[in-house]
Amino acid sequence: MSELLITRAGGVETWTLNRPQTRNALDRTLVAQLGQAVTAAETGGVEVVVLRGAGPSFCAGADLALLSGYDAMQGHTPREHLTAIWDLTLAMERSPVTFVAVLHGHAIAGGLELALACDLVLAATGTLIGDGHVRHSLLAGGGASVRMVRDLGRPTATRLALTGEFLPAEHPAFGTWLHTVAPPPELDEALQALVATLTVVPAAARAGYKHMLTGANRPLGIADRDRELDAFDRNWVDNDVPRALRDFLDKTRKATR
Repeated sequence: MSELLITRAGGVETWTLNRPQTRNALDRTLVAQLGQAVTAAETGGVEVVVLRGAGPSFCAGADLALLSGYDAMQGHTPREHLTAIWDLTLAMERSPVTFVAVLHGHAIAGGLELALACDLVLAATGTLIGDGHVRHSLLAGGGASVRMVRDLGRPTATRLALTGEFLPAEHPAFGTWLHTVAPPPELDEALQALVATLTVVPAAARAGYKHMLTGANRPLGIADRDRELDAFDRNWVDNDVPRALRDFLDKTRKATR
């Protein structure tokens, strides 16, 4: 079964992250399929992509089981995987396609980083949103350290980064970032109205304006990616982060037995 489900209606595609048993955690396959889907959308005349998650959550971040397999004591880090996530988000930001994220359940760590790379974001009431990396002795590895400041403002970015706390979508901290926050039964109606508003204007003009808006702030690039991942690697090795991840996963498994 594909880890990314894609449906199309006219110029609009819906991409559904399809690892519900892991709250759509980002493993290598899912990230690769998302990257391939960006390229296919651009060459296939797609105007708008709606990004959603199957099951109880939008996305709970990178796959901790995958990360825990790297041996920090041997200097091994998940940099290749995190680079793929970073490159995916850069491709989404630079794409002429308009990306709309629809959040529910949890949008945590890598899930938040995916949403921050989208152009417009809607959320169901009660969705828990946060960075959360520090809860597992981690630093950001998919762009949160730069995109949270840019999109949420420094005070909110600092709060989410340093405390690791999760805030509900209706919290005032997200007031200028989230396009719509609605009860789950009303969210699809709000999404349909937004997509209709987007697709009524010429796609070329919308893509051109997106490019201008991206350039109005300093566009993110490889230097930003490498700066964040260098810090991630140092923390990973110096503090033997995989051991903390394995301890957390063991506790989680025991609690669910």
